[in-house]
Amino acid sequence: MEGDSEMAASPGKGIAIGIIGPEALVSRILKVLQAFPSFRPRPMIYEDESEAPGLAEALETEVEVILVSGPVAYGRIRDQTDVKVALHHVPLTDTGFYRALSRLKNRHAEGRRLRVSIDTLSKPEVSKLLGEINETRVEAIHVDGSMYASKDALIAFHMAEHASGKCDAAMTADESVARSLTKLGIPNEWMIPTDQNITVALERALLSTESRQNREAQIVVGLMKLDRFENLVHGHASEHGVQKLQLDIHRMLLDYAESLEGYLTPLAGDVFLFFTTRGIFERATGGYKSIPLGKSVNERFGLSLSIGIGFGRSASEAGTHARMALRKSKEAGGDTCFIVGEDQTVIGPLAVTDPLEAALSITDKALLKRSEDAGMTSGYLSRLMAQVARTGKTDYMVHELASILDVTVRSTHRLLLQWMDHGLVRIAGVEKVPKGRPRQIYRLAFLGENEQI
Repeated sequence: MEGDSEMAASPGKGIAIGIIGPEALVSRILKVLQAFPSFRPRPMIYEDESEAPGLAEALETEVEVILVSGPVAYGRIRDQTDVKVALHHVPLTDTGFYRALSRLKNRHAEGRRLRVSIDTLSKPEVSKLLGEINETRVEAIHVDGSMYASKDALIAFHMAEHASGKCDAAMTADESVARSLTKLGIPNEWMIPTDQNITVALERALLSTESRQNREAQIVVGLMKLDRFENLVHGHASEHGVQKLQLDIHRMLLDYAESLEGYLTPLAGDVFLFFTTRGIFERATGGYKSIPLGKSVNERFGLSLSIGIGFGRSASEAGTHARMALRKSKEAGGDTCFIVGEDQTVIGPLAVTDPLEAALSITDKALLKRSEDAGMTSGYLSRLMAQVARTGKTDYMVHELASILDVTVRSTHRLLLQWMDHGLVRIAGVEKVPKGRPRQIYRLAFLGENEQI
């Protein structure tokens, strides 16, 4: 069924995305989706995963991409329909598995072997996940046949294993199966994807859309004006001092334009024009949330910035919108940024003085060189900075970092060793677990508050 009035998307511009899943997961996806201003969601809720194919067919003509809350419903849609739009699902990764397993172990008698019946995840996947944490006291029994088995088949599997005395509890990726097992009195845990899993799925969905591919290369025009620059000029005793000041400011703004892979040119002593592409600009601003350049300008020169950003179907239209946006920034008193879109919608004000600038700034050449030497690619660096900007958190477990970087836990261990050798990451502590080895907590030292590179 379609989402209720509280969950329904308001009409407007943006890339239409269908969200299919049970109410609890659709609500979580919509919450995470707030960080993706390019999307206009169309939520559809089901009581049973057998409804998913019909919901996908109903959405096909209304959206550019469909995101399904889990692998089982996704498999049903793939097997039973021929939808033409891009189809994605929220992956069930190690974080969801470890969370469910930890909850079961906390309820299980300490020292006893835990026997678990598991669906959706394959035997090799589970063996690998248990091996990553050196877990030897868990015995997993897997469902035979298709990983996209029906709800009734999954319930029957877990019931049979529990009735035989072979299993102490069940782990399932299907919410309706978990509810049914609970009613039957069978201990179980629903393997729920984390917000980071949802974020990764949304990023992939965004990149797959035709409109997104076109928008990625769209020209962005930016205008930056130094607020009350003339007052600072009057405070200099010589023309030579004024010219040196202008050169220093120009150099800092050039570094910022370089971080955007853009082009910058001065229009006057206190106004600068830059060009970049929309995809790069969106990633650099964390989804149009902040432009942390202002803090650097303020700390070094005692100046604030008014910034206007214009999107458009042509360079001329984008330039016109940039002037409109700059005017709004100045009318707001400066030290802020507005964006005017191709349809003249206004986004803003964006923060230009961001307390997390140390975690977001990529204009520091020393940091860029150091991260490059440590094998931290620009893609990894951007993902880590975006995560810190969203959460303010700099301490992570290895499986959390693997999910953020979208690589295996084994690869993450290898990267962490390189990054620690170069001082970018350090061990902040350990987390003790009831069974198995303590797990190390890694701190992104180069993004932490008060950390110096």
